[in-house]
Amino acid sequence: MNHSIPLAERIRPRNLDEYVGQEHILGPGKPLRKAIESGMLPSMILWGPPGVGKTSLAFLIAEVSKRQFHNLSAISAGVKDLREVLARPSGLFPPILFIDEIHRFNKSQQDALLGAVEKGKVTLIGATTENPSFEVNSALLSRCQVYILEAFGQEELRCLVDRALSEDELLKTLPIEVIGTDSLFRHSGGDGRKLLNLLELVILAQQGNDPIKIDDETVESLVQKNFARYDKSGEQHYDIVSAFIKSIRGSDPNAALYWMARMLVAGEDVKFIARRMLIAASEDIGLANPTAMMVANACMDAVMKIGYPESRIILSQTAIYLATSPKSNAAYNAINHAMEVAERTSHLPVPVDLRNAPTKLMKQIGYGKGYKYSHDYPGHFVKQDFLPEDLKGFKFYQPGENARENEIKKNLKNWWEEWYGY
Repeated sequence: MNHSIPLAERIRPRNLDEYVGQEHILGPGKPLRKAIESGMLPSMILWGPPGVGKTSLAFLIAEVSKRQFHNLSAISAGVKDLREVLARPSGLFPPILFIDEIHRFNKSQQDALLGAVEKGKVTLIGATTENPSFEVNSALLSRCQVYILEAFGQEELRCLVDRALSEDELLKTLPIEVIGTDSLFRHSGGDGRKLLNLLELVILAQQGNDPIKIDDETVESLVQKNFARYDKSGEQHYDIVSAFIKSIRGSDPNAALYWMARMLVAGEDVKFIARRMLIAASEDIGLANPTAMMVANACMDAVMKIGYPESRIILSQTAIYLATSPKSNAAYNAINHAMEVAERTSHLPVPVDLRNAPTKLMKQIGYGKGYKYSHDYPGHFVKQDFLPEDLKGFKFYQPGENARENEIKKNLKNWWEEWYGY
């Protein structure tokens, strides 16, 4: 039996109907599906975690559109490789240029793409696991449509297993008995490639057995022995960064340093680590210690200037600071609550006294009339309605229990106790 080609590669979808998941963009009538079927393809960035079908989708788009297809990896390709591809003659329609891990291209490499994309010489499809707002320069990003691909749920993972067992030429002849898949799904973490690699490992480890059993006990024992196999290309990326952030949130600097070290020795991008800490400084510390945001932002800036390995010291200092800081998720909860309400109440008008009145007509019809300028009153404060009438007294922000927010709570009580119940 030839195992040189991984299972995930052997069962790549051959058409859109075989493609698993991403119904929110590829279901009937959805935007990307319509673009593919019409042949009116925009340049695009496919953004999502590992193993959700970004590369498969790029190949399918090329197959359906019948265009020339050029494939480059940002890990190994340089400006010279780009220019050679861009110089090749094209047919009636611009060729598709697929760049895997486009976030690894530096500014000069991305700039080399810009002109060709802008003039329509190529249709760019970039794949990235990183937020393109940070990793793709704004000029190139503005000329691309961003499509977000989501991690697979259990139904999609089950579909992948069923396809592999029923359609793969090497597996469908084997006496395989599926007893349980919970452990298989759990260890895949929504990553289809990881799922298929693990499925293949479980089957090959039992080669010669009759039947070959897929069950939780077998999966768990093999994962313990072979887990490193699934981390060669950073597939534990999201599990480890999750442990890192939860350690900071849980005020354990030792665990935070350990998980950070795991990322560093695996070659994780130091900018990614700094960016995650910047988010944690607001989400998990917030107003309990506003200085945390400044420390994390300074860390992000310093890491970008210095680079690895020296930046590990700055990352360590920041991780320890954040882990040992007082915590509050009040700001995080407040904006989530406000956005939830805003979704339901976007029809409510802005109160007339709060509206801007840049023209004479607007002033005549009452825009801004009755507004009280806070600085004209003692203590720079005066009670007035700032919310729509239907939301009067609606409280989004609830201060956390910490020294800093206790002071905030005291001020809010003095100002708004009657209206918001602080």
